[in-house]
Amino acid sequence: MGAVPRHARAGKLRPMRALLEASFRAAVAAADPLQILPPHLPRPPRGRTFVAAAGKAAASMALAVERHWPRNAPLEGLAITRYAHGLPTERIRVVEAGHPVPDAAGEAAARELLEEVRALGPEDLLLTLVSGGGSSLLALPAPGVTMDGLKAMTRELLRCGAPIQEINTVRKHLSSIQGGRLAAACRAPVLALIVSDVTGDDPTHIASGPCAPDPTTIADAQAVLRKYGIAAPGPFSETPKPGDPLFARVENRVIATARSSLEAAAAVFRAAGIAPVLLGDDITGEAGEVARAMAKQALEVRRPAALISGGECTVTVHGQGGRGGRCAEFLLALAIALENVPDVYGIAADTDGIDGSEDNAGALLAPDTLTRAAAQGIDAGKMLKANDSYSFFSALGDLVVTGPTRTNVNDYRAILLA
Repeated sequence: MGAVPRHARAGKLRPMRALLEASFRAAVAAADPLQILPPHLPRPPRGRTFVAAAGKAAASMALAVERHWPRNAPLEGLAITRYAHGLPTERIRVVEAGHPVPDAAGEAAARELLEEVRALGPEDLLLTLVSGGGSSLLALPAPGVTMDGLKAMTRELLRCGAPIQEINTVRKHLSSIQGGRLAAACRAPVLALIVSDVTGDDPTHIASGPCAPDPTTIADAQAVLRKYGIAAPGPFSETPKPGDPLFARVENRVIATARSSLEAAAAVFRAAGIAPVLLGDDITGEAGEVARAMAKQALEVRRPAALISGGECTVTVHGQGGRGGRCAEFLLALAIALENVPDVYGIAADTDGIDGSEDNAGALLAPDTLTRAAAQGIDAGKMLKANDSYSFFSALGDLVVTGPTRTNVNDYRAILLA
């Protein structure tokens, strides 16, 4: 059989890429706070309502509240979000701060927010808007813990590939505001509306659970740091636990999950006549290892099909490392694992629009990805070993760049077998 003409390959490639991108857009849209938050808003209290928002979706969640809150009902608040994630608001002030490593802007805003919450009374309402990234953005160190020390520890935990649950276990015991402490500081009823970016959708792990009882202990936090050989930046302190009476006036309600986003993406493939196969919304592990496992699954699926998954992988950086987050690393490892398998396309992208700390959401895979790389003298294996997946896909023009989506329900992955 002769080679397939280039124009024929291009003719198939374009619609497949468009379908993958459409599935990602559907996944993001299913977690858009402007659409999903309003039905969950409570009635205004007798007193005033203070909005405490933190995370990558904080500005969009705050704007959703403003648009649907009665104009004659008191409303004020503070939303802390990542740099470049702000939106214009009228009644809730938006502050941008550092993520994934906390900074002074976030510390000052978190301190102000805590003081406002402490001033609320029994007839008021604390409406907390929580989303992924809130752990860094609500970084108010506990007494005896310095911001410089907290930043250094956070960098080390991120570099060694620690799962977010372990990172947040440590954070909660070094914080004045996380691990249920925000709710504990408030005399008013508390409603926390939550966009989940962690596997399992447990409120105690999302933004380090500022309004959720914390089942972890100081001993758990110490064990995490021992595991990775990292020094504590100061003394640990204990958090409010499940069963504490204070949580009788607190409700934590998850309003967006990875599962709902995967189902929205599945509908896109189904409408195109491609059978969606949901592998799960809670997949974790090293990005490269997860990619190799999914490559084996892809070989066993009847075509045409789309293997869809969510969750949060990790990347352990070797040496100085290159550029690239967990989504691009997953896709590069997948490309290598499926090198000789025909008609495989893929997308891996973070629903917040940022893969790690780069300017892309993720990347796209095509059947000729490795061929085009080799034509440019790019060694895919070496790039993967150097954790330089961003540079790999950038050279091919296959990055997915969306800008901030102002939501976050974790990673989205789809392997399309045509």
